[in-house]
Amino acid sequence: QVQLVESGGGSVQAGGSLRLSCAASGFTYSSASYCMGWFRQAPGKEREAVAAIDSTGSTMYADSVKGRFTISKDNAKNTLYLQMNSLKSEDTAMYYCAADFATTAQSMMSYSPGYSAFDAWGQGTLVTVSS
Repeated sequence: QVQLVESGGGSVQAGGSLRLSCAASGFTYSSASYCMGWFRQAPGKEREAVAAIDSTGSTMYADSVKGRFTISKDNAKNTLYLQMNSLKSEDTAMYYCAADFATTAQSMMSYSPGYSAFDAWGQGTLVTVSS
């Protein structure tokens, strides 16, 4: 059973940077075979996809974070990262990582609450951006 643990959240002023990490364990198959992604949920809003990286190394981003966020994965360390720069107040949310076997980045970014089912979700890490 895949287990995901996020870290790196915190409070930062607008324009600042944070790097989130997601430590993964318990993969049934090679960790490199999994698509992994970052999602976020702001208070009163639905969870939305932020960025994803699949087994080919292909990455995709939500339009709202393109050019500011970078997703990367270290397969040797089984760790997923999200480098967040030029943070805005609207980036304030709980950030979650997810993993799904043999899914594409495009498919993961098509996430729809209530319809999409991934192999694992983390418990979340809170990011607060003050203006």
